[in-house]
Amino acid sequence: MQWTNRSEQTVYENRWFKVNLADVAVPGGRRLDHYLIRLRPVAAATVVNPANEVLLLWRHRFITGSWGWELAAGVVEDGEDIETAAAREMEEETGWRPGPLTHLLTVEPSNGLSDARHHLYWAEEAEHIGEPEDAFESARREWVPLKLVPDMIARGEVPAANMAAGLLMLHHLRLG
Repeated sequence: MQWTNRSEQTVYENRWFKVNLADVAVPGGRRLDHYLIRLRPVAAATVVNPANEVLLLWRHRFITGSWGWELAAGVVEDGEDIETAAAREMEEETGWRPGPLTHLLTVEPSNGLSDARHHLYWAEEAEHIGEPEDAFESARREWVPLKLVPDMIARGEVPAANMAAGLLMLHHLRLG
């Protein structure tokens, strides 16, 4: 039941993504055209303090018109290590420099359409170094009790699936 990508051609490309058209063979020998989006990896990070509060960003996503809680995240730059990118994004977006990061999980948020992989990390300590360099990324940054996470997700306050998965995993690891 495996599909086979026989070839791809790029239809559109910029520094953020590529839109490709693939010639796909499906089981039974039939072939079809399938569009796909090739994306750079995304790295995300947060910290959980000794009071079991998690550092989150409250931000607006103009594409969906939604507000929600998220971890600091961004694309991995060319040649950059994923864990390094996660630490960089957290520092730039929150003003907190994480201590040693631990890989939390990697998710494929839309694997029927894109090859996107989001790599989430967390730390148990961080140093506040000042105001965030990229303060425009969020309306505010707050320490949120981890025990509130399941109810926040149920109310739709964490609309991004990758962020919900990571926060539920942290909730399980720390409080479960």
